[in-house]
Amino acid sequence: MIKVKKRKILLLPGDGIGPEVIREVRKIITWFNDNKSLDFEIDQELIGGCSYDKHGTPITDEVFYKALESEVIMLGAVGGPTWDSLEFSKKPERALLKLRKELKLFANLRPAICFEQLVDASTLKPEIVSGLDIMIVRELTGGIYFGEPRGIKPIENGERKGINTHTYTTSEIKRVARVAFDLARKRSNKVTSSEKSNVMEAGQLWREEVQELHNKEYKDVELSHMLADNCAMQLLRNPKQFDVIVTDNLFGDMLSDQASMLTGSLGLLPSASLGAKNKDGEMRAMYEPIHGSAPDIAGKGIANPIASILSFAMALRYSLDLDKEADILEKAVQDVLNDSLRTKDIMSDSMKEISTSAMGDAIISKLQ
Repeated sequence: MIKVKKRKILLLPGDGIGPEVIREVRKIITWFNDNKSLDFEIDQELIGGCSYDKHGTPITDEVFYKALESEVIMLGAVGGPTWDSLEFSKKPERALLKLRKELKLFANLRPAICFEQLVDASTLKPEIVSGLDIMIVRELTGGIYFGEPRGIKPIENGERKGINTHTYTTSEIKRVARVAFDLARKRSNKVTSSEKSNVMEAGQLWREEVQELHNKEYKDVELSHMLADNCAMQLLRNPKQFDVIVTDNLFGDMLSDQASMLTGSLGLLPSASLGAKNKDGEMRAMYEPIHGSAPDIAGKGIANPIASILSFAMALRYSLDLDKEADILEKAVQDVLNDSLRTKDIMSDSMKEISTSAMGDAIISKLQ
């Protein structure tokens, strides 16, 4: 059988439970190499707090350039209380922000899907979350996290002032809105744009530009606008009213975490951060679970690797044009859940609790 060209996958396990969940992803990638003739070239490097401990920086130039040359970056998680006292520029999270900014990963895709087998794991009533399937598209390289001026400066009377600037341009808004509209066309054809146009000029611009793009290019897609605070409330009241939600960096950070808990556990949900396609149709992309480093459970072998494994399924689909393989991997996860196997975070009565590594092995057994 002819092997496809080698495609570079850079693993960045990072801190906390990152190494534990990425270890399971590596096992999955190796299985595809061995059984599906997918000749992925795997490299692994330090990022975040562990990189600072060894190199004095959360990401070295060498690792950054490897990221530039990779088709897929699989990130575990960065940060933790060990590094809370570092100056801002040295904090583990700066590595993540640098990758997003310098690789121009402007669109963050966060699906919130409630698996049928885990309806009871949600804190909401089963009838509210059963069948839930939302895609949140978060703008990732603009807004208040990157706006200038920013900083902390002394002012009169011995006080200090913290400054962050919330700013967006037409092109920044339209390019992420276009991603949302294109995704909606493949789903239920409905987009909700969320901002704070009632109190923020940047929110008013967001609303106007999304509407203009819709009027010109996407009249076939149903579009509605919703203030971000109302959107947060509606996610709890009636989440199934949503299909695709597109929003800015700050509100997307909050709304996507809220939506994730509708499904029962942060350990289940993947994400993709996508850049623009070049003339050859290629794009840079980074994939990661949304659960963070969870230092309180690091090293205990109880972390849920499903979010990281489903993040790799997103990589197969969006970066590597391997939809069939993505379907196979997603079905393997479903099959394991059907077998009543659970990690500690989604454990319930009559289920069997298994470790991080055992969950990865169980998914591989379903692939086989």
